Amino acid sequence: MENLEFELMKSLSKRFPTIASASTEIINLQAILSLPKGTEHFLTDVHGEDEQFLHVLKNGSGTVRAKIHEEFGNALSDKDKKSLATLIYYPREKMELILQREEDPDDWYKITLHRLVAITKRVASKYTRSKVRKALPADFAYVIEELITEKEEVSDKEAYYNEIIHTIIRLERAQEFIVALCELIQRLVIDHLHIIGDIYDRGAGPHLIMDAISQHHSVDVQWGNHDIVWMGAAAGSGACICNVIRISARYGNLNTLEEGYGINLLPLAKFAMETYKEVRCNTFSILYGADYDTKDLTLDMKMHKAAMVLQQKLEGQIIRRHPEFGMEESLLLDKIDWKDKTVRVGKKSYPLRDCDFPTVNPEDPYALSPEEEKVMERLTQAFRRSDKLQRHVRFLFTNGSLYKRYNSNLLYHGCVPMDEEGNFTALAIDGTEYRGKALYDILEFYARKGYFAPRGSEVKKKGEDLLWYIWGGPNSPVFGKSRMTTFERYFIEDSKTHAETKNAYYRLLNDERIVDRILAEFGLQGEPHAHIVNGHVPVELRRGESPVKCGGKLLIIDGGFSKAYHDKTGIAGYTLIANSHGMRLVAHELFESTESAIRSETDILSDSKFIETYKKRRLVADTDNGEELKIQIRQLEALLQAYRDGVLIERM
Repeated sequence: MENLEFELMKSLSKRFPTIASASTEIINLQAILSLPKGTEHFLTDVHGEDEQFLHVLKNGSGTVRAKIHEEFGNALSDKDKKSLATLIYYPREKMELILQREEDPDDWYKITLHRLVAITKRVASKYTRSKVRKALPADFAYVIEELITEKEEVSDKEAYYNEIIHTIIRLERAQEFIVALCELIQRLVIDHLHIIGDIYDRGAGPHLIMDAISQHHSVDVQWGNHDIVWMGAAAGSGACICNVIRISARYGNLNTLEEGYGINLLPLAKFAMETYKEVRCNTFSILYGADYDTKDLTLDMKMHKAAMVLQQKLEGQIIRRHPEFGMEESLLLDKIDWKDKTVRVGKKSYPLRDCDFPTVNPEDPYALSPEEEKVMERLTQAFRRSDKLQRHVRFLFTNGSLYKRYNSNLLYHGCVPMDEEGNFTALAIDGTEYRGKALYDILEFYARKGYFAPRGSEVKKKGEDLLWYIWGGPNSPVFGKSRMTTFERYFIEDSKTHAETKNAYYRLLNDERIVDRILAEFGLQGEPHAHIVNGHVPVELRRGESPVKCGGKLLIIDGGFSKAYHDKTGIAGYTLIANSHGMRLVAHELFESTESAIRSETDILSDSKFIETYKKRRLVADTDNGEELKIQIRQLEALLQAYRDGVLIERM
């Protein structure tokens, strides 16, 4: 036995000091390998739509309803099934409504508890007792375990279980027990959650979504470009901060920053009111929803314009610092003809909708005015000092990445940048060209440095600039377009200048050679059930587009969670479910509201279809976790042999 292996055995022997303890663990792990793999839930591009996101999370994209149907079949009416499903999603709220009209609450408690126990037993059946036990709520752990565990030694099981439920009701603990069971069912129907980017922007509730994700028992996040810009803002990047404020202002969501994250925007508001007091801001309209307070409209338009001008200046400074980014065509403030009120884009000049920029010095257009310097200093402090924002962003760094391999699936938000021939395109960083997987890795490295490196260090400054580049750079894998035409969309009427050409990746998705090349690049070559799952570009179902590409090897599951996309896509989002039987794509219809879901039991109507059905049910042994368990088993078997050979001595 080599020294390294011997040291490993010695370390392992501290946890398993005897042949008996090591053998028991091997038996346990071997048994786990034979269980069905857990259900994975994939969501992407939720864009701050907290009500719809939380509903889909609670119903597991229809998984809860499926379990109710499996358990009760025709024994329950459709009406009772809908009511039970709604109770599981929103136990406190639904129970309050039911009990207002229920003549015999105890009878309802009894029936409901029996039904919930039956569903709990079904959803817990694919897990070990140990895993279920860890998921049990502390207050009711013992009672729930008694109810969902078969008692062979009890002769009259029905009387035994009835007595437990009767006692729960008699002690007036039924309501809390129902809540506990419903929340346990929600947890057990989904073993692992994947969020494939773009939690932030457009919708008003990204902070509420982050709260829910942060509390989830098992989750990973692949960063989207709209997440990256918030991460850059939290890191202190001025350009990212201005983008976040501009987008929040545009969609009438400045309250998300002020109330959701406690970020003080008063310095910007005061600056905007003074500087843009007599300045036309018509171009900076607000796309507000029903909850928006229109008394803020004039101020928000001024703040919108102030943020946009600051953004253009700070982005220009980054582009000038990094000629290797190849973004000179985005430098437009210095291309303005102030006399003619035109701007030169490429070789052509265009009239400007708005040329009233009181803080722009034509001699040095990318320099901040002294007042702008002070505003940016205050805003940067506010973003850095927001405890909630910093907590959420640290969660994204801890539980997230630019891409992830998981159970033979490759997950990333946008694309793998390539040319029209399908060759991976390169970005030069520090004189070295990076492409494909290496490009993802180096960008993630600098993204982390931009947040975690010591403040003021060169590597942090570079990391902050690269966080901004990942948000909207031409070779960014999460942006996936030739350029971001923000300036043109605000200031130039001609829509030809607004075009943002998608990366060739999106035109090559049905070429199996290209998809196989990507899978091979990320180490999934030859995997029998390998897929690429990504989002970023909404699938326009109304135009006949399909989320299933390349015969099912690649799935784009951005179906338009954001209300801003509903008219364009025709649906309200795709999600994906992968369980032991196969992969199922779910297309969601529009979600009315949480209140309607509770009162009228209007679940999201969803159309689902299997993308792949496994010939043989997949077990834990077939997963990444299974591979880790197999390694543990081999190590324990080596420990067992070491005890038997006398190389190590048991400690009784």
